[in-house]
Amino acid sequence: MPVITVDGGKLTKEQKYDIIKTLTKDLSEITKIPAQFISIIIRENEDDNMGVAGESVTEMKQRLKK
Repeated sequence: MPVITVDGGKLTKEQKYDIIKTLTKDLSEITKIPAQFISIIIRENEDDNMGVAGESVTEMKQRLKK
Protein backbone atom coordinates (compact mmCIF):
# COMPACT_ATOMS: atom_id res chain seq x y z
CA MET A 1 0.00 0.00 0.00
CA PRO A 2 1.96 3.04 -1.23
CA VAL A 3 1.94 6.26 0.78
CA ILE A 4 2.97 9.60 -0.70
CA THR A 5 3.74 12.39 1.76
CA VAL A 6 3.72 15.99 0.56
CA ASP A 7 5.45 18.48 2.90
CA GLY A 8 5.13 22.16 2.11
CA GLY A 9 3.49 25.46 2.85
CA LYS A 10 -0.17 26.30 3.33
CA LEU A 11 -2.54 25.19 0.56
CA THR A 12 -6.15 25.87 -0.29
CA LYS A 13 -8.76 23.12 -0.11
CA GLU A 14 -8.86 23.08 -3.91
CA GLN A 15 -5.08 22.68 -4.17
CA LYS A 16 -5.15 19.78 -1.70
CA TYR A 17 -7.96 18.10 -3.63
CA ASP A 18 -6.03 18.48 -6.90
CA ILE A 19 -2.83 17.11 -5.36
CA ILE A 20 -4.60 14.08 -3.90
CA LYS A 21 -6.52 13.36 -7.09
CA THR A 22 -3.57 13.83 -9.45
CA LEU A 23 -0.95 11.95 -7.43
CA THR A 24 -3.31 9.04 -6.82
CA LYS A 25 -4.25 8.80 -10.50
CA ASP A 26 -0.66 9.08 -11.74
CA LEU A 27 0.79 6.59 -9.25
CA SER A 28 -1.99 4.12 -9.99
CA GLU A 29 -1.34 4.37 -13.73
CA ILE A 30 2.43 4.01 -13.35
CA THR A 31 2.43 1.16 -10.82
CA LYS A 32 -0.83 -0.56 -11.85
CA ILE A 33 -1.83 -0.50 -8.17
CA PRO A 34 -5.56 0.21 -7.71
CA ALA A 35 -6.26 3.74 -6.46
CA GLN A 36 -8.08 2.45 -3.36
CA PHE A 37 -4.74 1.18 -2.04
CA ILE A 38 -2.87 4.50 -2.44
CA SER A 39 -2.68 6.99 0.43
CA ILE A 40 -1.70 10.66 0.17
CA ILE A 41 -0.71 12.64 3.27
CA ILE A 42 -0.37 16.42 3.07
CA ARG A 43 1.56 18.13 5.87
CA GLU A 44 1.37 21.90 5.90
CA ASN A 45 4.09 23.93 7.57
CA GLU A 46 4.33 27.55 8.64
CA ASP A 47 6.85 29.61 6.66
CA ASP A 48 8.96 30.11 9.81
CA ASN A 49 9.29 26.32 10.11
CA MET A 50 10.80 25.83 6.64
CA GLY A 51 14.13 26.97 5.27
CA VAL A 52 15.85 27.00 1.91
CA ALA A 53 19.53 27.80 1.33
CA GLY A 54 20.04 28.87 4.94
CA GLU A 55 17.10 31.26 5.32
CA SER A 56 13.53 30.77 6.45
CA VAL A 57 10.77 30.90 3.87
CA THR A 58 9.44 33.98 5.69
CA GLU A 59 12.78 35.76 5.18
CA MET A 60 12.95 34.62 1.56
CA LYS A 61 9.46 35.94 0.80
CA GLN A 62 10.32 39.30 2.40
CA ARG A 63 13.57 39.54 0.43
CA LEU A 64 11.87 38.70 -2.87
CA LYS A 65 9.17 41.36 -2.34
CA LYS A 66 11.81 44.10 -2.54
